[in-house]
Amino acid sequence: MTDVTCELCPRGCVIPEGAAGDCRIRVNRDGRLVATTYGRPSAIHIDPIEKKPLNHFRPTTLAFSVATAGCNLHCLNCQNWQLSQHGGDEMEVLLHLEPDEVVRAARQEHCQSVAYTYSDPIVFYEYVYDTAERAHQAGLSNVFVTAGYINRRPLQQLCRVLDASNTDLKAFDEGFYERVNSATLKPVLDALVTQREEGIWLEVTNLVIPTLNDDLAMIRRMAKWIVTNLGPDTPLHFSQFYPMYRMRNLPPTPVETLEKAHREARDAGLNYVYIGNVMGHRYANTYCPRDGTLLIKRTGFHVDEYHLTPDGRCPLCKEPIPGVWQ
Repeated sequence: MTDVTCELCPRGCVIPEGAAGDCRIRVNRDGRLVATTYGRPSAIHIDPIEKKPLNHFRPTTLAFSVATAGCNLHCLNCQNWQLSQHGGDEMEVLLHLEPDEVVRAARQEHCQSVAYTYSDPIVFYEYVYDTAERAHQAGLSNVFVTAGYINRRPLQQLCRVLDASNTDLKAFDEGFYERVNSATLKPVLDALVTQREEGIWLEVTNLVIPTLNDDLAMIRRMAKWIVTNLGPDTPLHFSQFYPMYRMRNLPPTPVETLEKAHREARDAGLNYVYIGNVMGHRYANTYCPRDGTLLIKRTGFHVDEYHLTPDGRCPLCKEPIPGVWQ
């Protein structure tokens, strides 16, 4: 019997013959590491790109979104726990879709991107990589929605076939990661920096949970870290928490708290800060950081108004707005 060490994420699982790693889907079969969900998605949807959320990447376009079971985090507040906290053999498989078939379906549905999302696509890494290669060959973009708990080398390799990422930064606190996510903070920070270095379009989401990660001083430190390490033009999304999974004892995040977090991040030097999960909020919109002009107006995941010039500038002051625009 030969143990196998998984080198994909910081857990470094040593997996005995016939057993699975912490993510439940990466299995030792005859001394070889196998992702049991390869080609076996348990969730498929056609989403607006704004749902990822990505506000500066190909707005108004559609993303063919795929996910399998499994995750290498165990977040107490997970909104997709029925998917992420099960192994491949525990989940219904919608249909078998090989990478070529994912790309073909995406084009048939008039999508401009393939998004790897819902559970964490880190754990179905090989399926992502092979699909993303074929998506590029077909002229489609690749979008990675992740918690960023991955080692540097496999992430660097994956970035070669990715175009955009929204990475969850759960909190700027080691204790929070240990208690709520069964993980650690530093690998996530390292993954954010790696993605910036590799040149993919990067946005960051922070789910603000009452009493756990809503301390304004911590939020200020997080925003300053983003400015210093990722750049002031990195979009940051503050998302409203709703009671979910094993964290039903807390109330939804007050809108006032999100607005205070928004103010802290702007004061720290970030140019594009958003409030998510609050229908119709003014800070779901994109404004020019120079003159305040409304550039993109959103209601939920729908774009109501779009005023950027074709080359991605403010129509009044001509300030270039970082992003990937149509």
